[in-house]
Amino acid sequence: MTSSRMKTEVLVIGSGIAGCTAALCLADKGREVTLLSSGSTLDNGNTALAQGGIIYKNPEETPEQLARDITKAGWEFNYADAVSHLCEEGPRAVERILLERVQVPFDRTESGDFYLTREGGHSVHRILTCADYTGRAIQDSLVKAVLAHPNIRVLFRRTAIDLLATRHHSTKLEYRYQLNNQCVGAYVFNGETGEPNTILADFTVLCTGGLGQIFLHTTNTSSSIGSGMAMAHRAGATVMNLEYIQFHPTALFHRSDRKFLISEAVRGEGARLFNVKGERFMARYDERMELAPRDIVARAIVDEMLKSGEDCVFLDAANFVDQNLRKRFPTIYAKCKEIGIDMSKDPIPVVPAAHYSCGGVLVDRRGRSTLEALYAAGEIACTGVHGANRLASTSLLEGVLWGMSAADDINQRYAENSCALCQRLQDSIADWITSGKTEMEDPALINQDWATIRSTMWNYMGIVRTTPRLERAFEDLRNLNKRLHTFYRSIRVCKESVDLFHGCQTAYIVTTAALRNKTTRGCHYRKD
Repeated sequence: MTSSRMKTEVLVIGSGIAGCTAALCLADKGREVTLLSSGSTLDNGNTALAQGGIIYKNPEETPEQLARDITKAGWEFNYADAVSHLCEEGPRAVERILLERVQVPFDRTESGDFYLTREGGHSVHRILTCADYTGRAIQDSLVKAVLAHPNIRVLFRRTAIDLLATRHHSTKLEYRYQLNNQCVGAYVFNGETGEPNTILADFTVLCTGGLGQIFLHTTNTSSSIGSGMAMAHRAGATVMNLEYIQFHPTALFHRSDRKFLISEAVRGEGARLFNVKGERFMARYDERMELAPRDIVARAIVDEMLKSGEDCVFLDAANFVDQNLRKRFPTIYAKCKEIGIDMSKDPIPVVPAAHYSCGGVLVDRRGRSTLEALYAAGEIACTGVHGANRLASTSLLEGVLWGMSAADDINQRYAENSCALCQRLQDSIADWITSGKTEMEDPALINQDWATIRSTMWNYMGIVRTTPRLERAFEDLRNLNKRLHTFYRSIRVCKESVDLFHGCQTAYIVTTAALRNKTTRGCHYRKD
């Protein structure tokens, strides 16, 4: 049996802030866009979970001041051109997309000005917020505009299996031998029919988000398994800085599949960290104390936990934040209350958790990857902005700016008629051939393999790394990858097997990158 075949001008894989922004900017210029979501809604990614805020601008600062903060947090491993692009064009992207196009209701002061807050690593107040649910407010506004747009076809329960590249999937030798390997869409598993589809596109925008779920403890949603990383790597696109994975220092300490984030904005408003002895310990690690960059705070917390043998430290907002905590942080307040903690009276138990991937698919300031006609935006992309450690509240801004920039570049290429060969390239791509196998996945095997991946990454590829740990992770994941190749071919393709395959491949290439990098810098901390 062959799969159904669909054509679209632009395929956007992923529906967070980057994907929705790209889709809107393309559709507003008359382009036909197909937007994929792996879930049954458009808000099953990490965007809706973002609590703290999004960088805008302080009226008394220059772009150069923001650039200094980003570069300092990134351990001066940032790409200057990308940082400059973010600092100079970021405010315009916020205004054009979030304020004017979808009208996000950001907090304002009594005088009507935007309320600006500050987080760790920032030298001034420059961050827009919607209480402590900024990502949710942004995502809701974007989703409303996307679903109402006549030029956007939204497909739910679609899991991308593989990017279609002429060098790998073309049936014509003339395209396999050409120097430029080109992306022409993707094979996509249709969760509604249980069959793979072939979606052909002039341009493909990869916005699949992060990879936190390959770790045992993470703040990320279940869809954040690094699928875009695995697909882009297989297709031949350059990936970079994969070892720089940021662990958020303050996730709520309680039993759950996903750790609930205690926003950095809580520390930005004055909350302090204490160990089990009641000591405010951050002064021993950094003069900026609780407002030091995340990698420093996370390692400090781990060090305190190792010294004490306890499972967490405590964040005290009750005695140090001069605001109504229930009003300023309603989401966090409600979640703490749910497990018996009143943050207006009690300290909050917190632990670090895998949070953000600073690396990804290498792109330029237009969002172009090294694979022709493939763009990437959001957490899946490595723009160079974050360097070795991400500055707080830069991720939402990077997502909206690069989503907009990618769309603007694609629109310009259509205006220049630079995709004239796309039709012939697409016609050379074969449809997915269903194997005919009827054996379905075994949940016990899949669950055990995920447990192996996550525990391996947490124990050996976590906040503090050593050569023996990395070598052990490399060997274990290499062996698991080999087994999964056989397993993957033995069963009927399904979402669970595709996700496992992608997650294991991502864990393996991330570990390989960490093993190769002998230098301690930012999020990549090698104890030896």
